[in-house]
Amino acid sequence: MSKRAGTGMPNGAEKASKPSGKEGSQDKQARLLSSPNPGHFSMIRAYHLADLITLMNGFCGVMSIMSSMRYLISPRGQTADIWIALGFMPFGLFFDFFDGKVARWRNKSSLMGQELDSLADLISFGCAPAMCAFALGMRTYLDQFLLTCFVLSGLARLARFNVTTGNVPKDASGKAAYFEGLPIPTSLSIAALMAFWVSQGWVEESIPLGTIMQGTLLEMHPVVGLFLAHGCCMVSKTLHVPKP
Repeated sequence: MSKRAGTGMPNGAEKASKPSGKEGSQDKQARLLSSPNPGHFSMIRAYHLADLITLMNGFCGVMSIMSSMRYLISPRGQTADIWIALGFMPFGLFFDFFDGKVARWRNKSSLMGQELDSLADLISFGCAPAMCAFALGMRTYLDQFLLTCFVLSGLARLARFNVTTGNVPKDASGKAAYFEGLPIPTSLSIAALMAFWVSQGWVEESIPLGTIMQGTLLEMHPVVGLFLAHGCCMVSKTLHVPKP
């Protein structure tokens, strides 16, 4: 999510608007991406500063996922890697907010920045929390299916936002009145809960509420329902979250 179009909360397509006037018509990124012969490293040269900050959001998400994977192969009882995995997520949120501030400060936003932002959000606030839950012990077939549903809900939510943001009612300043569905960074609330579990040693066989239907294809950890409920809230069209 991002707020590159001048809003207070981050979200994908909100920075799709471009600077007006001469600056907008002469935007370097637009020229490079539309040129038939842009030259070497045109993608890198086309980035705005805000786009590079958005990439740092994606970097945090990927590092969180890799740290969860390292936890899976680390000696039992060592939790350093899972703490690193959980710690990278709020850093991703920092970059997610900061890119919008930089875009507004420089008055530069773009459709490429919009897509970068949504993809980075999916990694940092969709895939990374799901991978962390898997690493902590939610690994039954049904757990995996429900965690996948959570990630796909985030994907669908971001895609819907990108194509419908113009239809949301706006105030006199042009700021949208609300989000449709929960913004995907709110998944950090579940990450915070998982951090509490790690601090208490409630991982692997000690995950709160244990497992149900053991020995069947429907074996699952009931707490994975938090991810399913959050996914439903993200794709809800009737849930309106006011923007600050």
